[in-house]
Amino acid sequence: MTPFTSLDFGPRRIVHRHDLISAGMTGAQITLAVRSGSLLRVRRDHYARPGTDRHTMEAVCVGGRLACVSAANELGIFAFDAQFTHLHVEREGSRLRAPHSRFVRLAEARRDGVELHWGPLLDSGDGTEYCVGPRDALAQIIQCQPRNFALAALDTALHEGQIGSADVPDIFAHVPAKYRALRFRIDARSDAGQETVLRQLILDAGLRCDIQVRIDRVGRVDLLVEGCVVVEADSHQFHKSWSDHIRDRTRDRLLAELGYPSLRVLYRDIMFDPAGVVKAIRNLVNLCHFGSAHA
Repeated sequence: MTPFTSLDFGPRRIVHRHDLISAGMTGAQITLAVRSGSLLRVRRDHYARPGTDRHTMEAVCVGGRLACVSAANELGIFAFDAQFTHLHVEREGSRLRAPHSRFVRLAEARRDGVELHWGPLLDSGDGTEYCVGPRDALAQIIQCQPRNFALAALDTALHEGQIGSADVPDIFAHVPAKYRALRFRIDARSDAGQETVLRQLILDAGLRCDIQVRIDRVGRVDLLVEGCVVVEADSHQFHKSWSDHIRDRTRDRLLAELGYPSLRVLYRDIMFDPAGVVKAIRNLVNLCHFGSAHA
């Protein structure tokens, strides 16, 4: 017997029945593997490794591909809320099934927690069998997600090299005209999605905001507001160790020495208390202007 655990399918989480047969398993062995839990039957002739993420499982069960924020999450592009599965489904697709049961037709199913995208793709051959490509994911995000989160996805995709500058016109040619002004707000210098969202909050508040500004003795800062207040978008990813905190506190002290008030803003505040963040920044700007007027 050839146990499934001894077969090498590389990084693939989903395998076809013919792959298992080609690797030396018999139909009886496949059935036994499913009964023992070492294989999960997701859809007819489609099997998953144990531990495969829910979004991919639902994509396979439906007969679609990960799309929009679900594809972005899969591809390493910023996605604010990837809790619900977003899938692209071909309009002419046949044998579509419910996201939670391969025995129920999609047309007859409740779609709780699953968002379907039916529109045509820029390039149906891009991506993988279970996930659309980055250009299509971004075109879907532009039309599906709030403006600031869509902009964050575009910025990070460019910054990380998931798409190139030449892809941007194609993406925006594929979305309705009402979304195309977003193209002129893109700035690939932002190296994190929360930084983009924070930048746009500041600009929407009517404040001048320069990004990735280099300050003598300090180095590069995320945002410089009205030429006087430094704002940094902090995340757990880059602040895990005590040495990270020492570096940041030293930067804050140097900024204070140079006359720059600084504010470190957490991801959760940027995303869930934007009004509070803007108020704090505006108050610091007002203090700067008050101090300048009385200097």
